[in-house]
Amino acid sequence: MRKMTRTLTAMSGGLVAVAVIVAAATGVTTSAADVPDHAGHGSGVHAADDATMQDELAQVRRATARFHDLDTAKAAGYELGWVNGATPPARIITNCVANPTLGAMGYHYFNAELMADNAVNLLEPEVLVYATGDDGELELVAVEWIVRGPNTLPPGPAEAPSVLGTPMHILVPAVGFHIMHAWIWKPNPAGMFADFNPDVTCP
Repeated sequence: MRKMTRTLTAMSGGLVAVAVIVAAATGVTTSAADVPDHAGHGSGVHAADDATMQDELAQVRRATARFHDLDTAKAAGYELGWVNGATPPARIITNCVANPTLGAMGYHYFNAELMADNAVNLLEPEVLVYATGDDGELELVAVEWIVRGPNTLPPGPAEAPSVLGTPMHILVPAVGFHIMHAWIWKPNPAGMFADFNPDVTCP
């Protein structure tokens, strides 16, 4: 599989902090009043008909298609939630992540090995996002590139890396990850790169 490692680049401008409520060690929920309009970050970052963008997204689909099978994802090192470097360590972001008005993300399966290098590889997203399907089973809906931030445990770079030519952003300051979603396996009316999908719900 051809590697497409993206160089970490500095943001050209500051990101507006998004206030959120974080349920400690169990999951993440957000208050509608606390999430500004740009919570759908990235929905207009690239035109849908951009040939280069579509080619890159097709490559990500090919690289992650096998992870429709959750057991295959687990065998590749993806686990529900993230074990941070607190003392003692805590597993966080284990619940289905949702917003009262913007929709939901789903369940986040992190790959600790990919999280360790603080780099972005287009074809190796750090997180696979699953949502409950009509049959009650988890279905792969999105991928998410994540790099630890300056306030995470352990810490990462202060400056936002870029993926697909776009700076990542910190959605949840209390967690501190630089993130970017791509809804490559489920259409998102809010946009390919929006954080939340109004067509996704949590049980």
